[in-house]
Amino acid sequence: MPSHNADIAAVFEEIADLLEIEGANPFRIRAYRNAARTIGQLATEAYVLLEKHEDLTTLPGIGRDLSDKIKEIISTNRCGLLERLRTEFPPAVAELLRIPGLGPKRVRHLYHDLDVQTVEQLYCAARDGRICALPGFGEKMELKILQAIEAHGNQVRRFKLAVAAQYAEALKAFLEGVPGVTQITIAGSYRRMRETVGDLDIVAAATSAGAVMQRFLTYDEIAETLAVGSTRASVILKCGMQVDLRVVADESYGAALHYFTGSKAHNIAIRHMAQKRGLKINEYGVYRGTTRIAGESEDSIYRAVGLSYIPPELRENRGELEMARGGLLPRLVELSDLRGDLHVHTKATDGHNTLREMALAARSHGWEYIAITDHSRRITVAHGLDPLRLARQCTEIDALNQELEGITVLKGIEVDILEDGNLDLPDHVLAKLDLVLGAVHSKFELSRARQTDRILRAMNHPHFTMLAHPTGRLIQQREPYDVDMPRIIREAGRRGCFLELNSQPDRLDMLDTYCQMAKEEGVLVSINSDAHSTFQFDNLRFGIGQARRGWLEKQHVLNARPLSELNAFINRTHKESTVAGRKTSTYRYNEKI
Repeated sequence: MPSHNADIAAVFEEIADLLEIEGANPFRIRAYRNAARTIGQLATEAYVLLEKHEDLTTLPGIGRDLSDKIKEIISTNRCGLLERLRTEFPPAVAELLRIPGLGPKRVRHLYHDLDVQTVEQLYCAARDGRICALPGFGEKMELKILQAIEAHGNQVRRFKLAVAAQYAEALKAFLEGVPGVTQITIAGSYRRMRETVGDLDIVAAATSAGAVMQRFLTYDEIAETLAVGSTRASVILKCGMQVDLRVVADESYGAALHYFTGSKAHNIAIRHMAQKRGLKINEYGVYRGTTRIAGESEDSIYRAVGLSYIPPELRENRGELEMARGGLLPRLVELSDLRGDLHVHTKATDGHNTLREMALAARSHGWEYIAITDHSRRITVAHGLDPLRLARQCTEIDALNQELEGITVLKGIEVDILEDGNLDLPDHVLAKLDLVLGAVHSKFELSRARQTDRILRAMNHPHFTMLAHPTGRLIQQREPYDVDMPRIIREAGRRGCFLELNSQPDRLDMLDTYCQMAKEEGVLVSINSDAHSTFQFDNLRFGIGQARRGWLEKQHVLNARPLSELNAFINRTHKESTVAGRKTSTYRYNEKI
């Protein structure tokens, strides 16, 4: 966090940007922009003026409130207002401001009118011609946005997390065989489980850096070598992904791992905390003067600045430092916490394995249960189930449950939410199932009001259990449909239904920020595989990564509960009273687990 004038100015500019996106009072916005200009152009550092007991309110445009904020930034390396504003918007919204031609006013329209939250979503909206009708845009601006994003895209290519994993894990295994390698980790955004990865950062500890370098450069997937040194190298793989390798001694491994895991904002904040303690942090360790006092482990880095260990998925400078200072970080959910999977397909529709094969594969994972949720009849391309075929499947499930031990198969359906909010199958059919997943598979182009109303009507249905892949996005392929997710999450909590975090690598749907919101609203999230084959159960690890980025703990996850508790929760949603067509919720996520 900042302490120099340029840093303070950047804070005030970001506050002004976020206030403008929020639609705040124009005079308040202007005050922050003026203050940013004043501080940014100040010849003397503000902290020097404070050390001399100068009155900052004598500076142009700096009143008592802004003076106090400058003091707060300098003394604490924090700005409470900025941190609060950041929580009100998805983190990626600020990235939109970097697109040429997009100022805060235009970003405000994009965010509020089209729910554009990322550069990817902006590109899709421009490509589909939905931006030109917004106030202050037009066809020329829409074209400029497309061109700017495409130019940016040519410079930085990102890979879906699951795709990056294929290259990362193979390369890691290749290097682990080098004699003298004691530790090796894929760091960077990959380790933080970001949805997409730009490049791979590999950190290795070894007794001989030369041996690791020699081995690395013989990797047959390297297309181009960018740089080679005694302890570092950068290459481009044939797939187009850049890989940066750094080799250090064991005593510096933790420091290097922390440094190259990031995020940049997190690391900068940590370094500023160290500076306040008279320490210096780099990729080799923590130093007091010339004496290295920590660095062998990441835990030692955090202890040196008075923090508990922060899991990689939380290192985004979104409140984790404050929580770690007070020892209040959550115990994040782990893959081993899952007791089952509540979104599974079979050959009955568009899956690739039989009911029995999926059940046996689930049992081999050590789970207590799975829910078979094939598509309903409207999805004709997936050979969706009509009432008769669904009844036959339910009979097959009953027979299988009588036969198999160690696994319970639940009867479910992924039922289509129709345009008017009705469900694709009649009540008397849905009533016979253990759970009903509602999903939007069509009419993605509806307005935000209509799409939101459509889903809320479906959630009002007495047999509705869970909203599957809530935003319908396909990463790098299809933007989310326009829906008021904060309202959906709040209503899910009030109505007593659940939300899915879909672990399919193309989806990873919900966003991590929505997971946090669900946690705050007391809505249980189910981390499901949406498996269409026995091999796709392994995708749950990516869903767990997304859940951890969303600060979810075991008690916030529906399918982390044993079968008896799961049934109690699901039955409760089906038995809740209905008043004027609206459910009244009685559960909260923090019941004992």
